[in-house]
Amino acid sequence: MELKKGVKMPDFTLADNQGGQVRLSDLRGKKVLLSWHPLAWTSVCTDQMRALEANHKRFEELNTVPLGLSVDAAAGKKVWADVLSISKTKLLSDFYPHGALAKELGIFLEELGASGRANILVDEQGVIQWVKVYDVPQLPDIEEVFEAIQKA
Repeated sequence: MELKKGVKMPDFTLADNQGGQVRLSDLRGKKVLLSWHPLAWTSVCTDQMRALEANHKRFEELNTVPLGLSVDAAAGKKVWADVLSISKTKLLSDFYPHGALAKELGIFLEELGASGRANILVDEQGVIQWVKVYDVPQLPDIEEVFEAIQKA
């Protein structure tokens, strides 16, 4: 699929770090930020997920659910979230089949065996409103994310 504004985001169900499942269509009526990071336990990915958690109240005020996604297994994401004290932000696992959603979205990096780094903002009806793909070592600017949410 082509990741661009105006395209309907495919529905998905992925395991989360809290022992549950998240289905995108269950979040209709809210904006959803799909914040992709390549791999848990790395410094930039840690900072990216901590920024989501630290700004949880701001996301709530903007009727937006932030989700952190990677190809890591849900059990590993649980331990990582616990170590980072991430309790409000759900971290989703695109583990099996390995990177299936990342591949469908065109952001899987074969040479890395993981997703790239990207932010995808989906509106209340499940339509993509903003996409930004980053170089793997680049930390997304959280203020840029909030600017995109406010414009959507």
